[in-house]
Amino acid sequence: MKKLERRLTLPYVVAIAIGGMLGSGIFVLPGLAAAKTGPSVWMAYILAGICVLPAALSQSELATAMPASGGSYVFIERCFGPMMGTIAGFGLWLSLLLKSSFALIGFGAYLLVLTNFPLKIAALVMLSIILLLNIFGVRKVGKVQIVVVSISLVGMILLLLFGLVSVEQANLEPFFTKGGKGFLAATGFVFVSYAGVTKVAAIAGEIKNPGRNLPMSMIFALLAIGSIYGFVVFTLVGNIPVDILEQDYHPIFTLAVHMGGKIAGIVAALLGVLTLSSMANSGVLAASRFPFAMSRDNLLPQNLKKVHHRFLTPVTTILLTGGVMFLVIIFLDVERIAKLASAFMVMMFIAVNASVIVLRETAVQWYKPEYRSPWYPGIQVFGIISGLILLGVLGGLVLSGGLTITILGLIVFYFYGRKNAQRSGVLKQYGHLPAMFLLYRRSRKKMKERRKNQSPFPELKEAGTAQIYNQNLDGSLADESAVVIPLFGEERSAEMLVEVGAALANGSKVQVVHLTEVPDQTLLDAMLEEDAAVTSLNRRISAMAEEKKVDVDFDAAVTHELVQTVQDISNQTHCRWLVVSWDGRAGRGLLIRNPIGWLVTHISCNLALFKDKGIRYIRKILVLLDSPQNDHWVVIAADWLACFYNAELTLVRVEMEEKAKDDTRKFISYMEDLCARCKAPSQNLLLFHKDPFTAITDASAGFDLLITGSPKEESLFNILLGTSKDRLSDLAACSVLRLTKPHSYLFRLKGGNH
Repeated sequence: MKKLERRLTLPYVVAIAIGGMLGSGIFVLPGLAAAKTGPSVWMAYILAGICVLPAALSQSELATAMPASGGSYVFIERCFGPMMGTIAGFGLWLSLLLKSSFALIGFGAYLLVLTNFPLKIAALVMLSIILLLNIFGVRKVGKVQIVVVSISLVGMILLLLFGLVSVEQANLEPFFTKGGKGFLAATGFVFVSYAGVTKVAAIAGEIKNPGRNLPMSMIFALLAIGSIYGFVVFTLVGNIPVDILEQDYHPIFTLAVHMGGKIAGIVAALLGVLTLSSMANSGVLAASRFPFAMSRDNLLPQNLKKVHHRFLTPVTTILLTGGVMFLVIIFLDVERIAKLASAFMVMMFIAVNASVIVLRETAVQWYKPEYRSPWYPGIQVFGIISGLILLGVLGGLVLSGGLTITILGLIVFYFYGRKNAQRSGVLKQYGHLPAMFLLYRRSRKKMKERRKNQSPFPELKEAGTAQIYNQNLDGSLADESAVVIPLFGEERSAEMLVEVGAALANGSKVQVVHLTEVPDQTLLDAMLEEDAAVTSLNRRISAMAEEKKVDVDFDAAVTHELVQTVQDISNQTHCRWLVVSWDGRAGRGLLIRNPIGWLVTHISCNLALFKDKGIRYIRKILVLLDSPQNDHWVVIAADWLACFYNAELTLVRVEMEEKAKDDTRKFISYMEDLCARCKAPSQNLLLFHKDPFTAITDASAGFDLLITGSPKEESLFNILLGTSKDRLSDLAACSVLRLTKPHSYLFRLKGGNH
């Protein structure tokens, strides 16, 4: 498969980012925005740029993780699922076509001062020309945009040089004409001016060193355009009174005439015509690709993805986009067009910021961005909150527009996309109950058919996996295995994890499966090749199994649904234990969790979570007793481990304060009874301490492995926010093994403790 050549350097990427922003935001919007807040409008532009910064950083991270994904639409769809992807696709499509329509209105306004040609007629004629250019595939027109943008920048700089010195203080008062609410409304109104900053995310696959150049280009372009917007608009309101600007659709022309007379005005008008027509052309080009991409992903009818046999362009989606733009230009006024365009872009940027949080917190295996946003998660939270505030002050039109898009997306999805979608979102797999309201669940029949067609293991009919072909792997799972050990590639020591699993198997068979999760847009067949790392891992584990005289079967696969595949493998092998490497947490937040958190609430066998702290030899094991309902089976498992490693067991119980003698005798008698059932050498330890965590942490320094059971109460609060056992695993001075029984709350699936 051919890959895009990484040939775009930093200066070229910066030029593309700037070109995506410089247009109607400065040539048309300032006067309309000034009507909402007065001379403070220049500060509204700067604040809007600050609110865009989180989305720019988030887009940079997402694009370096999915460089060939196609931008915001796929980021959102991959994270939240096809339903949200459908809504996002419509939102992005409308935001771009509205912005392009707004640019064409501006084009008509600037052309009007040159030729006295009716504004809307001029806009519609230019739209027709642009549609023909897009259909016939005259892409070289797009390259002219770089030249036009360069000329526009020179023009803006000249306006600044001559305009700043003539600013009149009287024009800057009163600074806020409609208070804080008006200022925020103006900020939301001009938000669309910065929409183009994230366009470069769609070409991340062609950028040299994207981990460096992509975020640098976005940030540099954002700072450059933000500064230009701020200074130019300050110059504008400092020279032209706000009451004149309020209904001015060609403010740059007005400023040029004020400063240099009729000739300067004509030059500014020509510049506006060129810039806005070029911007509208690129907007139609980009907007028409969203329905095309959605059709390709089976979220819209298939005829929308047809490409003309001669021109090689998606004629249907170009005409559809143009048709909607015709209606927008004819029936909507300029302010409504700008307001809706800004609102839809704010919504998409909120979703982009949320996508980074979801992907980071779930720790999805395939999510490995070359660049990571700084100040996480604060910068994303700021982007989400600021976006919601801006949506709130934009008014009822925005809310009704957002509701309309949502309803339209839901209707299209439920009547078409739901039956045909081939992807599932990350949040679908790892979301807690509150997040499930944001998602859909495909029918079990379709899920089974998909997995059956993809399954590499003859017996595994429902796991969406594909075997890695290697001469050492047989591609077949054991029918009966006491223990299943999934390897995700980030274990500190895979051999140590397999040893722990072999100990819990107590002489029975162990099934080890190395799993690689890939995005839904990656074909599993593309990953079916010999993997040197897997070969090495197989060799090392086989050597360990031979030395320890344990029965271990090893295989490897790639999958689209990591945790679902783990569950399916555990069901097929009828295992008693699932042993997984653990980072110390089983839940990460109110709506989402990592793969371990999913397994804790879904798996139907016993779950052993092993936090490896680098201790190779297990000679002394500390077993924490804290719940009579769990202690018995935890001690049995600990005894298997002790026998496997020829280690000593110490059963410990911690009380907050010294108990009465009778209670102490009961505790000791209880622990002695547990010790009597152990085959390995064992002893008791009763501790009294006001802080149990400190007591266990101090005691763990003298041991190689700490074994704990599941928490006493797995309440909804504990599931959502994490448990005390997580804290204990971080504080312990030795490796930690947490043993958990199957759960029966929330998402409990069929199956029981084997």
